[in-house]
Amino acid sequence: MKQAITGNAGPKVRSDIEVTLELADSGGIELNIKSKVKSMYGKAIEEQCRFLLDYFGIANARLSVNDSGALPFVIAARIEAAVRALTETTKTFVPEMIPENLYNSSRSRFRFSRLYLPGNSPGMFLNAGLHSPDGIILDLEDSVAPDRKDEARILVRNALRVVNFYGAERMVRINQGERGLEDLVALIPHNVQLVLIPKCENAETVRTVDNKIKEIKAGSGQTGTVFLMPIIESAAGVEHATEIATASESVVAMAIGLEDYTADLGVQRTKEGKESLYARNRLVVASKAAGIQPIDSVFSDVGDMDGLLQNVLSSKAMGFEGMGCIHPRQIAVIREGFSPSPEETDKAKKIVIAYRDALEKGLGVVALGTKMIDPPVVARAEKTITLAVRLGLLPENWIEVEKSKN
Repeated sequence: MKQAITGNAGPKVRSDIEVTLELADSGGIELNIKSKVKSMYGKAIEEQCRFLLDYFGIANARLSVNDSGALPFVIAARIEAAVRALTETTKTFVPEMIPENLYNSSRSRFRFSRLYLPGNSPGMFLNAGLHSPDGIILDLEDSVAPDRKDEARILVRNALRVVNFYGAERMVRINQGERGLEDLVALIPHNVQLVLIPKCENAETVRTVDNKIKEIKAGSGQTGTVFLMPIIESAAGVEHATEIATASESVVAMAIGLEDYTADLGVQRTKEGKESLYARNRLVVASKAAGIQPIDSVFSDVGDMDGLLQNVLSSKAMGFEGMGCIHPRQIAVIREGFSPSPEETDKAKKIVIAYRDALEKGLGVVALGTKMIDPPVVARAEKTITLAVRLGLLPENWIEVEKSKN
């Protein structure tokens, strides 16, 4: 008898379900349910299981489930993955998109925190948006075992439709090569807003992904841009950073992955980061020249908040505009580190006010005290003000407030 096992079970597993499906030639459906919430939801679980088997045309099978509080979208994904492992079905069971997930992203939005979530661990999805990261990355690459990638793809597809991420940019890190293109086919139609391209070493990889996304969107009649964030994780990627950054207009940011980069060099990653200084500087310069956001690597010690803050401040001083998170507790520290300091905010206010006063007076030269203010300085000040307003450090009517003081 053919058998497929999908999902996860165990004492530390939550909000998931392990599904064991065995096809038979006769006998109808035999259903065995083990659930932590069976007294409350056992009947609903049984009804959903029978409905899905019927939907996929399974008339004779033994289905055993070990449930740890999985929501319906998880149950649907696990059963679909099991059916696909045993049959050649082309059917999919796609849950309805909730209205909260229909928002758009933009090229210029801030991306100073992005939270990685393993794509095969639904328990981590449910409350991720409540921590207010700028982006949520549903990861199909390094965090998913090779033999679980197909089922993770289905789970991520469902999560993109029914999990409320509370306005965070909806990101997916795809796999490399052909598997990554298959990820795109499955996920792009479900309002993916940004795709991370792992271990990117050349511009052709970026163009291949970009062209595939455009092909998928054209075929489905979708509009809007899916943004790209290549991840540099090797010496070859560093050497081709400029061509990668300029490979497509869809590229809005470029990140560096230091674990793989240092492994490629054959050196140990340290907190001081001397071994990666050249690579990080190279990525910042290439990104700034291309007009995109440079994004720093994750800080892997989730217990060292002081070390994380120092890392963020160092990153900001180098020109980075964000970094990755591997735990929700890191988000607030990263936000604090990348937020404008009171001194930066005060200086930016003075520059913007001087600039606007000069425009109102028709002056061609903008001055603050005895110093001339160049347009790039004004642009940087305006960006600082925009970030301060967004973070609640300044009121939206801050100019009126400042003028009322005088």
